[in-house]
Amino acid sequence: MKKMTRGIAAFAAASAVVLAGCSSSDDAETEESTAPETSSTAGGEETAAAAQDLTMWWMGQEDDTTKMFREYLQETYSAENGGELSVEYVGWGDAISALTTALPDSANTPDVTEVGNTQAATFTNVGAFLDITDMYEELGGDSLLQGFVEAGSVGETVYALPYYFGSRFAWYRKDLYEQGGVEVPTTLAEVTEVHASLKDQDIAGFYIGGQDWRNGISWVFANGGDIATYDGSSWTAALSSPEAISGMEQWQELFETAGVAQVTDTDEVFNAINDEMLQGLPAAAQMAPNWAGCCIGPLTGEDADGNPAPVWDDAVNGFYALPGADGGVAPVFAGGSNIAISAASQNVDGAKQLMGIIFSDEYQTLLAENGFGPANTEFGDIYAGLAPQNEVALETAESAKLTPAAKGWAAIEEQQILEQYFQAVAEGGDVTALAAEYDEKINQLING
Repeated sequence: MKKMTRGIAAFAAASAVVLAGCSSSDDAETEESTAPETSSTAGGEETAAAAQDLTMWWMGQEDDTTKMFREYLQETYSAENGGELSVEYVGWGDAISALTTALPDSANTPDVTEVGNTQAATFTNVGAFLDITDMYEELGGDSLLQGFVEAGSVGETVYALPYYFGSRFAWYRKDLYEQGGVEVPTTLAEVTEVHASLKDQDIAGFYIGGQDWRNGISWVFANGGDIATYDGSSWTAALSSPEAISGMEQWQELFETAGVAQVTDTDEVFNAINDEMLQGLPAAAQMAPNWAGCCIGPLTGEDADGNPAPVWDDAVNGFYALPGADGGVAPVFAGGSNIAISAASQNVDGAKQLMGIIFSDEYQTLLAENGFGPANTEFGDIYAGLAPQNEVALETAESAKLTPAAKGWAAIEEQQILEQYFQAVAEGGDVTALAAEYDEKINQLING
């Protein structure tokens, strides 16, 4: 199977975020009477485990797919452990504040929690997650997405492991490319040239929002730049490096000469590729993550309420990896999440058993078969076989990069520092001067 290689400030005092609590003594007696003598881990080894009720936090909202995942975990955990698994959903926008409040409170902490891959470092650096280094090999070892492992580690100590991945690439309109007489670009400079040509012909352009740093940062990465660098003890912002400035100047040229989005637009506007979404000049291409196939296509279908809905059409829609500065595949920002055990959990044995179920062959297969990029790359072929775009998703994931694994990164995201920087560049500001200004802002926060 195809393998992928790659490489908050202090907690607020516990407050009134009351989650599922500990079981009563009567419940505990019942659990002990129903608990199995042994349970299986991801590696197939049998370990003793007493029945324990767990709470797990998932980010986002439940849908049909996540309901299926939840039910599998609940049923499997109950069968193997004898305890009950409660799953609670937390909105992504509330994730940092909710985790900051709940994680240090042993009475109210989730035992196991999902966390955004860019948020993981904030919590690992303050000791919020349990050290699971001793489980690393058992849960997949080097077959796990290494960039996500790094985001959830401090040095050689592992605290959070990848849950699923998303990777970004270009989705484009074949009909508009043909109409404008252009081909799929093979270098990053050609991305600008192709879509500037289409825009000059009043046919289309490239949709990327002015605040959309999660897609726009690929231009920095592709030119050899980075957001920040680490010297072994601290992080330093690196937007002012010659490579990062070259990347942002190239992105600015794309936005000004080929762009059809607004400077205040944010990331992942999946339907921007449809004519109807832009009121006038349509987009011929946009960057979006691998799961965008659900939402891109001519509005020839209907949703549950009878409104027009996109339907994928192979004759109209296509996709390709964003090319690098000199060809090949550009490094893109990886989406997805990590998963970890709370250091304050009172149910560590059960939590570790749940982690074993999550990283088991069965659950990794379930993720892959339902279109979630699996944490364990040994299951990549299953995922890639679902749809042609998944092959591109795997290809781009191989060279994907994450944000700095720095203690203060969550504060940078909360204050939308990169959104501000990209918008200022999109408005036509001097890249060199802006890079220096925003390096200073990042440096004030990045080391916590």
